[in-house]
Amino acid sequence: TMVPVNMPGASSVTSILYLDNRAPQDGTFIDTFNFGLLSASLLRPNLAKLDLRKYAWIGSISEDLTACYVRANLGPKTIAQLKAYGPVHFGTDGIGTSEDINERILRSVLGLDIRQVGGYAGSAQVRLAIERGELDGDCGAWSSLPDDWIKKKTISPLSRSGTALPEGLTPDVPYIGDLAPDERARQIINLLVSGSQVGRPFIASAAVPRDRMRILRDAFDATMKDPAFRADVNKLRLPFSPKTADEAVKTVGAIYASPTDVIEAAKKIVTQ
Repeated sequence: TMVPVNMPGASSVTSILYLDNRAPQDGTFIDTFNFGLLSASLLRPNLAKLDLRKYAWIGSISEDLTACYVRANLGPKTIAQLKAYGPVHFGTDGIGTSEDINERILRSVLGLDIRQVGGYAGSAQVRLAIERGELDGDCGAWSSLPDDWIKKKTISPLSRSGTALPEGLTPDVPYIGDLAPDERARQIINLLVSGSQVGRPFIASAAVPRDRMRILRDAFDATMKDPAFRADVNKLRLPFSPKTADEAVKTVGAIYASPTDVIEAAKKIVTQ
């Protein structure tokens, strides 16, 4: 029996700290958190004082498959065409979200004239503004887009933040890091979107005994391969590109091993 407990506070930092401070450490309490904290712990340490290498990783169900797109009737079909088009208005529902980060990459690293328009209560309101024509595009979770947008091709996808390819997104839509003008810019982009590539994670306190962690990891891996579970995922059109604990740990280690100059450059992008 699984009992979900919502623990709001500091963009889910509260729930992570609870693992070591108050939660039972016998394997019966696990946490899923805002993946943006992975890069935020390096880029905004004043807001997220965490070292996520110091937790026991169970795995991740999927990368965060964010895609940047514009209304199809706008005209541009690629990043290069959009750059030549001129200023465009994208919506944002909060600073530091994956949508916000991807839009900042388009503007600050790839050189697009993106005008971010705030004040929207959530991503649903941003999508309504796009339908009304008051916004030109957005960077948002691909799985959250209306089915008819995809089927009727009312939007033109420009880039994706993950290496996985969700259903309905064609291979010609590039990973945003592949659009970098040089290797250093690619490293900066990779760091900025690194949290989304870990995706939807599950962790426990590092104090949980190893035998209990093995049970949790084996159960997670088995669930990811379970035909009934995968059928439900496909039916609901949910993102699904799982990572084992070892794969997640490797990705997290690479994030924290980022060169100092790359971290500093990325900090400027998320704070400007």
